[in-house]
Amino acid sequence: MTRRPTNERLDPVPLTDVSIDDGFWNDRLETNREVTLEHQYDRLGERSLENFRRVRDGKTGGFQGMWFEDSDTYKWLEAASYVLATRDDPELAERVEEVIELVAAAQEEDGYLNTYFTLEEPEKRWTNLHMMHELYCAGHLFEAAVAHYRATGEESLLAVATDFADHIDGVFGTGPDDLDGVPGHEGIELALVKLYRVTDEERYLDLAQYFVDRRGREDSRLEWETAHPEETGGDVPPDIFLDDGEWDGSYAQAHEPVREQETVDGHAVRAMYLYSGVADLVAETGEDDLYRTLETLWTNMTTKRMYVTGGIGSESAHEGFTVDYDLRNRTAYAETCAAIGSVFWNHRMFQLTGETRFYDVLERALYNGVLAGVSLDGTSFFYENPLESLGHHHRAGWFQCACCPPNVARLFASLGEYVYAQGPDDDVYVTLYVGGDADLSVDGADVTLTQETDYPWGDSTTVGIETETPVETALHLRVPEWCADVTASVNGERVEADAEDGFVVVERAWTDGDSVTLDFDLPVRRLAAHPDVPDDADRVAFQRGPLVYCVEETDLDGVAPSHLRVDPGSAVETREETDLLDGVVTIEGDARAVSTEGWEGALYREYDDLADDESAATLTAIPYYGWDNREEGRMRVWLPTD
Repeated sequence: MTRRPTNERLDPVPLTDVSIDDGFWNDRLETNREVTLEHQYDRLGERSLENFRRVRDGKTGGFQGMWFEDSDTYKWLEAASYVLATRDDPELAERVEEVIELVAAAQEEDGYLNTYFTLEEPEKRWTNLHMMHELYCAGHLFEAAVAHYRATGEESLLAVATDFADHIDGVFGTGPDDLDGVPGHEGIELALVKLYRVTDEERYLDLAQYFVDRRGREDSRLEWETAHPEETGGDVPPDIFLDDGEWDGSYAQAHEPVREQETVDGHAVRAMYLYSGVADLVAETGEDDLYRTLETLWTNMTTKRMYVTGGIGSESAHEGFTVDYDLRNRTAYAETCAAIGSVFWNHRMFQLTGETRFYDVLERALYNGVLAGVSLDGTSFFYENPLESLGHHHRAGWFQCACCPPNVARLFASLGEYVYAQGPDDDVYVTLYVGGDADLSVDGADVTLTQETDYPWGDSTTVGIETETPVETALHLRVPEWCADVTASVNGERVEADAEDGFVVVERAWTDGDSVTLDFDLPVRRLAAHPDVPDDADRVAFQRGPLVYCVEETDLDGVAPSHLRVDPGSAVETREETDLLDGVVTIEGDARAVSTEGWEGALYREYDDLADDESAATLTAIPYYGWDNREEGRMRVWLPTD
């Protein structure tokens, strides 16, 4: 499959034109607005915002937190701006303006903005690109500025962002007086494209292209810095970029030029942000070589290096990828930020191609790898997301490196951008099944789509059309990869709808009051992993709809998850539990439990003596996102079959 021409890409329906009213998402989004953003603001006040205050007040020294602390404030601003795009919240709007004023007051006269270097090492600006994250923080500022401008029409933060972008554009390049280097942590690439799209300033697009083109070249600035730590600011050791003391660079996807990369390597979040930025460049420039690289990398990730939950990055030391099929469960890293980054990348890949395979991965990551990252009450978070726990892994209210909490907040607050898309021919695409309304322009007519659904629990979705003028267009409704059978009806009558590239397509003249209903086959699926994944050999995982399931010790009547054995062919049933975990559908069935009797004082026994050491047990599985919201206990996704 190939990408669409740049003038035929699909564009998401803007957040300002989408309102969500959904049984599954309403409480989560309200919790995000009312609880999570408030909780995060309070925690930011202890470190990140305090750094901005110190700069504003003309103080020196006293920087608190991680050297990229600024980025957490920017992500909070972005999340809050997305909320303001769809909600009238005067208190939040006032707080946002206060933070923007604080950020603006910390900007230096030449446009530079980074509280660590301004407070601690003003003479060492731009000397440590590989670890001190000045460009990474700038990228999050740019994203926040674009979000705020689109939500409010105000340019207060956008002016700060463009001043900083102009400063960066004046510093970096290949000229004799330029600094020729790339960020050790990507993110500015996609942000510069966003900035270009709202300002039409082509220098920003060119700068994004520069950062992509210069990554991975020989004798790079990143390599030089690791060999000359005495010349760089900060005190973060460069060991993560080395292999046996020699420059490697794969940690930051800087081991070879981007167009030559064939496997997803290194730090998973860095990789996702880079690939998202590359996809944005392809959308603007139409470069085939870069697109083919993205296809190759995506295939490697999704067929050999991605967890069933959509999580990515199996290794903790460098928070990233290792080798094909290394998908360990108990020590899985699967950082929440990485799953969010996968959502970003797959969203962009869909816009380039219109292919639903990208939304299938997006949805898997969203409903499992991302949702698990925040507690149901919105006040605690997972940094890592293992697929098995001995009962010692729990969410925390904040972290020393607190990148994940505001990242979750900004994705949830922008959820409306992922629900619908339109093509240049005004065809309409329904890409996520989330209840609510969307206002569109179709062939010059104002149209409102109203979506009613009980997704992900139920098997039916209805999209209604409100229009004063009849419009003729094609409505594309995504068929998820887990759905083996789907039927469509228009105004209550069954229709033979064409299935094209993963969509049910209904093309007709639409009038006010028309509706389309999709009925999904929603079975409990039993999944097996590739034989080369050693941790999952002879194990099965359960999935229903987009949700991957797990077992928690609290539901197993005293049986440890590691003692449970399931028959993949045995019947299971689903049960709606409205009072459990804010309302879920559980999976229940017969299982077996290995007995611990006879093991007292023994670590090993004769295998033949164990034949009768099993008893009947009951399997009760909950959605993976809901684990660790009750009492402490062990958890497992992949269950042994013998």
